[in-house]
Amino acid sequence: MDRLTAIRVFVAVADAGSLSAAGRRLGMPLSTVSRHLKALEDELEIRLITRTTRRLTLTAAGRAYAATCRQVLEQLDDATRNLAGEHAEPRGELALTAPALFGRLYVLPVVTAFLAANRQVSARLLLVDRIVDLVEEGLEIGVRIGHLPDSSLRATRLGSIRYVACASPAYLERRGEPSAPSELAGHDCISFNTISHPERWTFGGDRERRVTVAPRLIVNTAEAAIDAAKEGLGIVRVLSYQAEQNLAEGSLRRILGAFEPEPIPVNLIHREDRLPQAKVESFIAFAAPRLRQALKTTTG
Repeated sequence: MDRLTAIRVFVAVADAGSLSAAGRRLGMPLSTVSRHLKALEDELEIRLITRTTRRLTLTAAGRAYAATCRQVLEQLDDATRNLAGEHAEPRGELALTAPALFGRLYVLPVVTAFLAANRQVSARLLLVDRIVDLVEEGLEIGVRIGHLPDSSLRATRLGSIRYVACASPAYLERRGEPSAPSELAGHDCISFNTISHPERWTFGGDRERRVTVAPRLIVNTAEAAIDAAKEGLGIVRVLSYQAEQNLAEGSLRRILGAFEPEPIPVNLIHREDRLPQAKVESFIAFAAPRLRQALKTTTG
């Protein structure tokens, strides 16, 4: 058995979700894919995939083995590209992730400018409001908002942002402006539940304080919460960049500024478990100063 080929077949099956899809991706007949997979399982003496007539599922052992195999294959591919001289010039697919709105506003323009300057690079940009594991999802670079735990990731500091409370001028004229977080109990509030608990808002000032609010509306995106606040429904608390345009144009007004919590760091992260690649190093050198400048202009 050609173990390396069998491992590549297994990873393709795990990623594609079916033997036939993996065969199309690899340009192999279905029978060949099945044969490689069976040979690998026979050699390991363990079941990697559970097959039924309707679906294919990785076993617990299969999931762990697939994660290890992906890393091994990536390192082998990196070594091959370096020997071929790819380290001398950026090329290949660059896989990145960022929070959805932050990515659309700030990261996407940098990515498009980088691609225009590097014709042999393509990019795959995943914009999602969740913590993404770069290794598990086959990504190389990410923008991370928040404090970083110790890990095998290398971080490049870009700046910081803040949580800000704001409301429409019409709402504040109708209901009055709160002078302290404790007064929010008497106000209509709007929350979204992708970053923090929708009913607990944290403030700073001379000391940290947590306020429990009773939201009139809970949504799952900051954009929707901001739209509701612009319509005068109530007070919203979002990250500074999320409300930046509305604050600048006056459709929202920033309140409780003296009680805003400490700034939240923003970092560009990339993996250290891979050999250096020109596309990654070039993008970080290209993106970091541009993103730092963009963050300086925000309301953070």
